[in-house]
Amino acid sequence: MATETVSVSTRMYIDGKWVDALDGGTLKIENPANESIIAEVAYGGRADAERAIEAAARAFPAWRSVSAYERAKVLKKTADLMRDRADRIARTLTLEQGKPLGEARAEVMHAADTFEWFAEEGKRTYGRMIPPANMAKRHFAIKHPVGVVATITPWNFPAALPSRKIAPALAVGCTVVARPADQTPLTLLEMFECLIEAGAPAGVANLVMGQAVPIADAFFANPAVRKISFTGSTAVGKELIKRSADQVKRLSLELGGHAPLIVFPDADCEQVAQAAVIGKFRNNGQVCIAPSRFYVHDKIAGNFTEAVVEATKALKVGDGLEPGVQVGPMFEARALAKTSALVDDARSKGAKVLTGGGRSNRFAQGYWFEPTVIREVSSSMRIMTEEPFAPVMPLLDFGKIDEVIAAANNTPYGLAAYVFTNDISVAIRMAEGLEAGVIGINDPVPATPQCPFGGMKESGMGRELGVEGLEAYLETKYVSLGIR
Repeated sequence: MATETVSVSTRMYIDGKWVDALDGGTLKIENPANESIIAEVAYGGRADAERAIEAAARAFPAWRSVSAYERAKVLKKTADLMRDRADRIARTLTLEQGKPLGEARAEVMHAADTFEWFAEEGKRTYGRMIPPANMAKRHFAIKHPVGVVATITPWNFPAALPSRKIAPALAVGCTVVARPADQTPLTLLEMFECLIEAGAPAGVANLVMGQAVPIADAFFANPAVRKISFTGSTAVGKELIKRSADQVKRLSLELGGHAPLIVFPDADCEQVAQAAVIGKFRNNGQVCIAPSRFYVHDKIAGNFTEAVVEATKALKVGDGLEPGVQVGPMFEARALAKTSALVDDARSKGAKVLTGGGRSNRFAQGYWFEPTVIREVSSSMRIMTEEPFAPVMPLLDFGKIDEVIAAANNTPYGLAAYVFTNDISVAIRMAEGLEAGVIGINDPVPATPQCPFGGMKESGMGRELGVEGLEAYLETKYVSLGIR
């Protein structure tokens, strides 16, 4: 396979200029499908983050004073440009991240929809007038942008996840310093080109690429950064909570998940099996809300298992740029090694592999693991206790509704859960009983810009998207006015 490269800018964007790292550092970006180098980007550290923070702090007063309607024009134009360039951005995304081109394009369109949603919703940052007890006073609650926002996003959705943070922050008048994942900076660079062309003023949106810890040090040390929005692992999220205490810095955290998918006997077995396979193997299972524990009612467990195995075997695995590919590579060697370890652990404890189960030897290079289905799963297996982030589907049986609710909730995570049933009473009981921030009932892909997204328990704090996603970047001021 020929090595492909990308044409996007590979420099940081700080204070309205494309710039190199202050120390001249660079980082090579790899295509996970064939381990070829597709670009080399500027790669710095704390000093680069500090100059971006300073630029954002300088730009904040003026951007805050711009009307919500003018800010909306910039965001709406950004969305339009992203749609116009969706094929190009999607190709870049597939090259650096590995997911199939169709999935990549859908992600870019979701990100564009997110910019458009918050362009409109930013006009609705309403305050309120509160009836006074003393008629010599008037009481108001008004909204105020929190200030400079630092965003830290992972590699698995390099378009969608930054858009959920950058768009609402800019919509309400905050300024932004964004740090993408080391492995996937090119997609966000493409998005920044759209944002710049749409008219974002210098300093309002800044992009830094560099070492995670030094950049985070700058974010936490500088009091100009009033909020950090992070998507990533629960372990890192806990460290950010600890570090936020020194300046009582505001946080939004979208952390790990271990989502149950629960199938009741009245559901259409064949249709649900297809939906389950799509939900599980989308982005190769490398999705925070991907179903990772499959509880199937014992009345249909046999038929469901057969249908799932058949659908999994039929998946087309290959380079995401090839037509018809449904599953691409894993994103790096560490992910491949972890997936192998999870399956080996399950095997050693009695799990039965029904299909897949190992690294694919069809490809000379790249990080390939076969889509895998296992049964005879027990609670002692690592795949039942750790966030798997892997193309492995463990199947378990259940018999009673209370039993499956308890099993589904028996985890420190609470990001997402899925239920398939045609019984409205069962649907309501599950919606009320499951401890998860996002619940899809007969819906394997529930995320959408107008609805809140986030987790319970150790899966995070705060919400993205929806009205709640806008509120995350606002302070509420109370004003009491005495009158004559």
